[in-house]
Amino acid sequence: MRLLLVEDDEMFGAALQKSLLRDGYAVDWIRCGRELLPAMRSAEYECVLLDLNLPDTTGEASLKLIRGRTPGLSVIVVTARGGVMDRITLLDLGADDYLVKPVDLEEVSARVRSVTRRAQSVPGGAAVLTHGPLKLHPARRSATWAGNVVALTNKEFWVLETLVRRKNQVLTRAQLEDALYGWGEEVDSNAIEVYVHFLRRKFHASLIRTVRGAGYQLGSLESFDA
Repeated sequence: MRLLLVEDDEMFGAALQKSLLRDGYAVDWIRCGRELLPAMRSAEYECVLLDLNLPDTTGEASLKLIRGRTPGLSVIVVTARGGVMDRITLLDLGADDYLVKPVDLEEVSARVRSVTRRAQSVPGGAAVLTHGPLKLHPARRSATWAGNVVALTNKEFWVLETLVRRKNQVLTRAQLEDALYGWGEEVDSNAIEVYVHFLRRKFHASLIRTVRGAGYQLGSLESFDA
């Protein structure tokens, strides 16, 4: 899952990014409002963590920009402004949640899980993703095969979720890497191949097929009977 952090405080931003990376998220970090639109054009995000007091714009303006471009994107406001009217204003503008600094870093991760779980449960968003005997529960980051729980690392889960959500497409290695890694994160040249290998071992050899010269796609349901 890829997150966008909008925060100009270097110390707090670094601590929050490190905490979220440790929890398995890919986190892109920008420090001002003018970088928001280019960032949203460059990647698909599941959630934005938005500071209100940016050096070049207001949090309200940033939230309006996000809502105007991607109405369904989850937004958590993280700010030092804790007044009741501040909260009411931001929630009315479309914020999904509101945290007042100083914050507990583990709570931020919990709030991310909460708002993305709600987004996946609304009409049009599947709470459970299925492909034949495979079932994925994104909110719990859990997977089953024919009813049996299969233990996955965070990165393995993100790869599989990305493939299931776009099951009718062939995804390139670069597209899968975009779902797993934020800007500046070091990516091993064969990381995706390794995750695909482990997923095939844990589920079924035909779960993910390699499209030579193009990328990867979920295998056909008929292939699971082979």
